[in-house]
Amino acid sequence: PEAEVLKLGMIWPLPEQKIREFAASVEKLYVVEELDPFLETQLKAWGIHCLGKQLIPAIGELNTAIVRNSIDPEHGAEDLFEPVALPMRPPNMCAGCPHRGIFFNLSRMKLFVSGDIGCYTLGFLPPLNALDATVCMGASIPMAHGMVKALGAGSHDKVVSVIGDSTFVHSGITGLINSVYNKSAATLIILDNRITAMTGQQPNPSSGSAISGEAAHALDLEALCRAIGVKHVRVVNPHEVPECRKIIKEEIARDEMSVIISQAPCVLLPELKLRKPVSYFTNIDNCVGCTSCIRLGCPAISWTPFAEGEAEARGYKKSQKGYSRIDEVLCNDCGQCASLCKFNAITRGEGK
Repeated sequence: PEAEVLKLGMIWPLPEQKIREFAASVEKLYVVEELDPFLETQLKAWGIHCLGKQLIPAIGELNTAIVRNSIDPEHGAEDLFEPVALPMRPPNMCAGCPHRGIFFNLSRMKLFVSGDIGCYTLGFLPPLNALDATVCMGASIPMAHGMVKALGAGSHDKVVSVIGDSTFVHSGITGLINSVYNKSAATLIILDNRITAMTGQQPNPSSGSAISGEAAHALDLEALCRAIGVKHVRVVNPHEVPECRKIIKEEIARDEMSVIISQAPCVLLPELKLRKPVSYFTNIDNCVGCTSCIRLGCPAISWTPFAEGEAEARGYKKSQKGYSRIDEVLCNDCGQCASLCKFNAITRGEGK
């Protein structure tokens, strides 16, 4: 409290006169800045005596305790504030992401799933836990081909690769050519969300628009796969989760290369962000607490547990542990949760 502080609102150009006046008004001058001694170096170049990185750490994030212990270790404290326990916030796909339904299905099938580089790499994480390996852009298809060859005859129904539309065009086509040429029997799922989402919504050759924003020829992924030599190509709506599961099971049963194109736009596309989605809501009277929708891992869906005796008091079965709720502000109108619910507990429209 007894220390004078000069806090700079703008560090370039540095207010030399103000800094010199402040330095002249104090007995000892400390420069507190994170990482490299940018300000300290400039002050010393001006001939201003100051202390900085010989006391204060040059790595990591600074806090009050670190600064105090660096400047005055005799009167320092271990921590001036009690740490606050925060809930886990693992990275997650957006609410309404078309990739979620595909990974939900893959995670419930005993398959080796090779992934690629994109938003969908998040399929590795709980609660989906759908991917087994990811190396680099375009590696998903060759990895699946290699796994089929390594496992030997009869392994065609055990290996799947997933790749985004942008990554497929960038570096996946050659892997598919090689797989067909060498008679692979893996199933490829192309996650076609019409954009390069992970790096900021840049268009790609299958998007239908050029980098300039002008309309452009949209690469037909289905026709491309057939031209490469894939005989079995299916286009699915990933938001229809049970139907997708049925099609995946049909395609992995084939003893030759097959492709599933999961086609639905990224929810962050500008044209979709401008629309007003009609949210889904949970009819808690019908919810039996089966957690099917919760296991999707959608950030718009939360779980409300019952206190002891609350289930019976509210007219539910004694064994029911709670019910799910949908945040209608976060909901992006994809309907994946509704397609999974067998109890008519999730409805599209006005919530209550």
